[in-house]
Amino acid sequence: MASYKGTYSNEQSLNFVIPIIVILFLGIIYIMTQRADSGFVSFILIGAAAITMFYWVRVLKKMTKDQKPSYTQTREQETKNWVYDLIKGEGEFVFVAEVPGPEDKIAVRLVDGMLYIRGTAGFSKEVPIEGASNMQISDFKYRNGVLTLRIK
Repeated sequence: MASYKGTYSNEQSLNFVIPIIVILFLGIIYIMTQRADSGFVSFILIGAAAITMFYWVRVLKKMTKDQKPSYTQTREQETKNWVYDLIKGEGEFVFVAEVPGPEDKIAVRLVDGMLYIRGTAGFSKEVPIEGASNMQISDFKYRNGVLTLRIK
């Protein structure tokens, strides 16, 4: 999946959330000082509010550092686990692989010995086929997510 430069990262979101927490904390301190009948009780409440604010700021920072985009992990795993079979026969090749999507969304091209396969959900692969520079795809079958090509 392509990286989008215009999207907000967790760090940028945190830069927005932390000032709001600080402003709320200052508002609580202001309200407590205006309503302070007893100096000792308001001092304890202000201290509790300060400890709570520092705790939540630390929790938010830790959450943004530990969190990684899930689509990146899924995409890397999908790329690593994709396997195909290329069977060489006399004057032909048979290519078999799992490709996601309905049949009308599958696109296959053979250009100068490079097989280009495109499916749905951003699936796109390139497979070099040695000795197939002058060959063409003669048969295309797609059933239950399995693509089978004959290249002659």
